[in-house]
Amino acid sequence: MTRLNTMVNLPDDLYKELELAKAKNTSIDAQIVTILEKALPILQAEEQQRQKFLQLLEESRCRREQLPQDIEWPDSTAMIREDRDR
Repeated sequence: MTRLNTMVNLPDDLYKELELAKAKNTSIDAQIVTILEKALPILQAEEQQRQKFLQLLEESRCRREQLPQDIEWPDSTAMIREDRDR
């Protein structure tokens, strides 16, 4: 297993996961498949969250574009000053 670590620069935690192949008496390939199978649902969930976030951004942009353009919105600085003067 040491040879694997010198051939590829692996993070320590991943290397330890691959060393489990030796303890389980399985191949490194089988252990890699196991690691990937564990990671896949996490990656899929992260992708779903990213897609939801992008959808929310798009919905927000669309709502902003639908706001009437001919309305003069009050200056927030003036409103804050007015509130403080009360």
